[in-house]
Amino acid sequence: MATLLRKIGVSRISEKDADEALHHQGSCKGGRSSVNPKLNNLKPCNTSNEKTACNPPEARSKTAEEEDRQSVRGKQVKEKQAVKAGTAPGRAHGPQRQECHQLRTKRLMKELQDIKRLGDSFITVELADDNLFEWHVKLHQVDKDSALWQDMKETQTDFISVSISFPDNFPFQPPFMRVLTPRLENGYILDGGAICMELLTPRGWSSAYTVEAVMRQFAASLVKGQGRICRKTGKSKKAFSRKEAEATFRSLVKTHEKYGWVSPPVSDG
Repeated sequence: MATLLRKIGVSRISEKDADEALHHQGSCKGGRSSVNPKLNNLKPCNTSNEKTACNPPEARSKTAEEEDRQSVRGKQVKEKQAVKAGTAPGRAHGPQRQECHQLRTKRLMKELQDIKRLGDSFITVELADDNLFEWHVKLHQVDKDSALWQDMKETQTDFISVSISFPDNFPFQPPFMRVLTPRLENGYILDGGAICMELLTPRGWSSAYTVEAVMRQFAASLVKGQGRICRKTGKSKKAFSRKEAEATFRSLVKTHEKYGWVSPPVSDG
């Protein structure tokens, strides 16, 4: 009898050990666990791309972490290569790029015709090196009660010359605009001839804006910002630089995206 009881006891102990072993293996092999029911709903951990109960982030091996880092670096390299090749998401390529080119060309041709029809000689346009996408625009008129207009008369300046470059995805993205001559001070004109106007940024731009409308806003901005023709010896002869203008414009866009744009009162136009 004693021998029989001992055998039964050993059998029960062996069954208990087996159950505990199964509970331990359940989290790694998908087995059911009565100790922690939450583990029953987790996926098996013997897969390479999934995080599971037996392989939490804090307990992962250095090898697995290194594999993840290599995977991330690989994706970044592929993205950079796609950008260089023009196949990154959101960039026009192939037939789509051709369609954008046609749309830009058609829009700019219409803009040129509309400007030629203006009867007030507000602005005139010349193509830079016969490039339809690079304009030199001459602003002939600003507010005649302004100090800037008086400066133009006193210095015999017939116009303010502005360069406008139209990107591939125009009119859905704004053109890049900068002052060429004369050298101006204030009037929201910054280093390199960069122009501080919200409507020239991606956030402030609308495809409905025409070049004429942008130039009228620019003329008003010059006067509102108390722009003047620079007459300082030496400085007035230093030409604006496109490279400097582009760097300045990128900087001011970042600044305004962080702190916002100041809207003038309605009474100020």
